Amino acid sequence: MRSDKLVPGAILVLLGVVFLLDNFHVINFDWMNLLYLWPIFLIMGGISLVFAGNRSPLATILKLAVVVGCFALLVFGNFGKRYHFWPNAWTFHSDDYNNDDDSDTTNTDQGVVKIGGDKTFKQEYTADIKHARLNISGGGTIYNLSDSTADLFNAQTQELYGKYTFNHSKDDSVYVLNLNLKNNKGFHFDSDDRKNNKADIKLNTNPVWDIDVTTGATDLNFDLSKFKIKSLSLKGGAASFDVKLGAPLANTNIEVSTGASEVTIRVPKGAACRITSNTGLSSNEFEGFSKKSDNDYETDGFDAAKNRILIHMSGGISDFKVNRY
Repeated sequence: MRSDKLVPGAILVLLGVVFLLDNFHVINFDWMNLLYLWPIFLIMGGISLVFAGNRSPLATILKLAVVVGCFALLVFGNFGKRYHFWPNAWTFHSDDYNNDDDSDTTNTDQGVVKIGGDKTFKQEYTADIKHARLNISGGGTIYNLSDSTADLFNAQTQELYGKYTFNHSKDDSVYVLNLNLKNNKGFHFDSDDRKNNKADIKLNTNPVWDIDVTTGATDLNFDLSKFKIKSLSLKGGAASFDVKLGAPLANTNIEVSTGASEVTIRVPKGAACRITSNTGLSSNEFEGFSKKSDNDYETDGFDAAKNRILIHMSGGISDFKVNRY
């Protein structure tokens, strides 16, 4: 056996075994470990190079031991959400630096209200607003949404890098709200949680809502159980999305598109729900769903239900979970 091919061959064999066991649910592999522990592949490659010319049994055993040990760490390591240091520790921003005045002002033309210290953006609710759409964009931040408000929209923001902006418009009968975090260039390192970019959002429970979120590295926690959600779109790179839904409308549509992320969606036990997945090398865990085809999963009685939740998930190396509560 040629020892120079031992490590690459062992890596391919072990990768195949992991994929196979995960597909048959023998193990529950957390694909985010690949993102968090990628330096171990440098270690395996380095060991192979160091002992490239050494064909002794001891060198062979050492190389195999390193490869097996690294894969054991990948498969059985449980690191929770430790990789979510991106929003909390450092952020790479590619947008041009925004030199607009960042003073606390009121701009009635744009419907912006900023109130001292940590900024507050809000928009008044009127009884004629039946349908509203909230667009959120910007990464390197934390988004929380759980509480309701007598306003149509209320957001308490906290900025370290970049600048939150808010404006509104009307598209036919739909009231459109835009919350955007404009980032400045460069790498930023900060471990003080009190200084992180953060937005605590509140919505009015009366309108029907469409919510569209486009982010980079983000930690998003949305409890939407008390709101009327017609559609929810989540697009992100290396992000954590945790969403709790309430009772569906006639059709509540959920679209999730991610790169390397952790996504958890919780739906009521009594809600009819279908999941369509196109998730590549991602890990899927759909508790309480019956598999109808390679990519389709449903709750019992879905076809006969009048109100439904339709979930479509697509991603690269992500961890997708749908739980029933």
